[in-house]
Amino acid sequence: MITFKLRYIGYLLPILICLHVNSQTIQPISEIQVKFSINQIVPNGWLKEKLSQNLKGFTGNLDQLEPALIQEDDIYGKDRLSKKVQHKNVGAISDAGEFQSQFLWWNSETQSNWLDGYIRTAALLRDTIHLNKIATKINYILSTQDADGYLGIYDKELRYHFNDENGELWSKTTICRALLSWYNYTNDCRVLDAVIKCADNVMQNYTINKSHPFATKNPNAGGLTHGLAFTDVLEQLYAITKNRNYLDYIPFLYQDFSIQKLNEDAQQFKLLNASIPLMGHSVHTYEHLRSIAASYQATGEKSLKSTLEGFLKKIEKETTASGAAIGDEFIGGRTADETKTGYEYCSLLELMDAYISLFMKTNNPVYGNKIEKLFFNAALGASHPTESAICYLKTDNSYALEGGKNGDQSDKSQTRYRYSPVHKEAAVCCVPNAGKIVASYVEHMWLHQGDNIYAALLGPSELKTVIKGERITIKEITNYPYQDEIIFKIECKKNTAFNLIIRKPEGLNDYVLNMPYEKEGDFIKINRVWKNGATLRLKMHLKVQLHQTHQGEQYFMYGPLVLAHDIEANQKVTKYYPVAGLKEMTYTPVVKSIYLYTGKPISKNKNSKELLFNTNMQDLETGKNMTLELMPMGKTILRQTTFKKAD
Repeated sequence: MITFKLRYIGYLLPILICLHVNSQTIQPISEIQVKFSINQIVPNGWLKEKLSQNLKGFTGNLDQLEPALIQEDDIYGKDRLSKKVQHKNVGAISDAGEFQSQFLWWNSETQSNWLDGYIRTAALLRDTIHLNKIATKINYILSTQDADGYLGIYDKELRYHFNDENGELWSKTTICRALLSWYNYTNDCRVLDAVIKCADNVMQNYTINKSHPFATKNPNAGGLTHGLAFTDVLEQLYAITKNRNYLDYIPFLYQDFSIQKLNEDAQQFKLLNASIPLMGHSVHTYEHLRSIAASYQATGEKSLKSTLEGFLKKIEKETTASGAAIGDEFIGGRTADETKTGYEYCSLLELMDAYISLFMKTNNPVYGNKIEKLFFNAALGASHPTESAICYLKTDNSYALEGGKNGDQSDKSQTRYRYSPVHKEAAVCCVPNAGKIVASYVEHMWLHQGDNIYAALLGPSELKTVIKGERITIKEITNYPYQDEIIFKIECKKNTAFNLIIRKPEGLNDYVLNMPYEKEGDFIKINRVWKNGATLRLKMHLKVQLHQTHQGEQYFMYGPLVLAHDIEANQKVTKYYPVAGLKEMTYTPVVKSIYLYTGKPISKNKNSKELLFNTNMQDLETGKNMTLELMPMGKTILRQTTFKKAD
């Protein structure tokens, strides 16, 4: 049993955590869903096109776009941080002095998150040129590991000796996640061995139950608290090795995080108190959701289950129509507002990955709905539809993208609300994560429980696997979510029995299949002996559904897609890059009009090859009614997504 002495007993009196980390007493909960190897998943259609756009653009070229941050700073090798280093080029504009020290770990995040997304994108596309380049990079990273297993960014005089801001665990988290992605693709035992040695080195230096890895004299320690995400690495190592030491270390990290005096939302006593709103830096808040889920999974503790449930309720309050949650860049106790509260691309990735983790742990299709909604709408809607560039920050109602929020020019240094393949002036963090998000969706499209094969997240793809000794390929042929039919085609040499289980998309109540099936909640189960060439057709009968925001405005969904009015805009290119024709862009509306919903029916445009809808709206300024076109918000640049009711 953990026997920590609480350092801030008055501060933490409302909650005493009791986590049993002795492997003889805890009862871990097995994950229900298991993901396939990245080699078994093949993206097709628009998903393949999006991955290819990223690989040809910022994901495949970020090291060329920002060589000073990625190539020239050998932060894991010869340029490890020491007491002598007081300043470092991290790209962002900031004041010099003591505050600068908080940024010294930034390049490890930039490099490693970029590498993680780069690996996964190149692996899914089977791009040998990029994969060969990555192999060289991986071999170099392995060469930087010390004999004792240390893999990180600090010289011997600093490592593991902190009482303030540091990136010790965070730098390890990001590089180990990248290495594990490479291991998932290659099965290279050298890579797995390096991650194991790194984790063991952490546990030797931050001894379980006898150390305080999150102790700090400054409660605002962003790199330090990012480090709770080291639970991602521990979870993956436990899944691979079944070594209980990794599982037991997860709740230890969360307990120490929770008892320190930190300005972080995810501390247990705060989450159990419904009256304490979420306040912190959003990307921290949402990535910590995975750590809490992992701690509950590792222990089965009821208090952690309540903590997780309380956390999800708080996130729901700040979630916008698109599925994104407030993140511009601090939550600040606010309630979601589709015009006034924006979201950071990093936050989109972290929250989506948290929902993926929860889906795999619970098999609750609600999380599948949340993943698809966030990905198809908020994430694609913050990515440029045709160029390799993203908005660092964006809002559901996006009336202008000129640097400030919806045309606000009061802060001349604000540049996050525009498109860029780098965003160096803010921080090169969102672009690397944008390189991860499509790959993360594709990697988790297919899951399994033994011989139960789940089409968990839908879209054009195929799965190659072995069931009962037989090689099976399942092709998912569709343009979903922009098409209302999905065809599953089976390829196998011998007839093979297995269950194909399809998660029913959000908003789907009426559908037709050409084979017998069973309903299991929001799953559709087809149990049969499959023959080569067997073809399953799922025809979905979708209707536009009306929803209401926290602010009382209306928005429309067609299946998992949020619909929006696309606003015509003038583009201005503010910077060209010499690599791959990449550029930075701002957008100004041609006409500044806001519309009200009249309550009349919405009809699908049957004459268009694109997914378009017509509805009646009222111009707020003129009072005139007119027919307005709606389209998936993920394909828009400027848009109005939510609508007040007309009188």
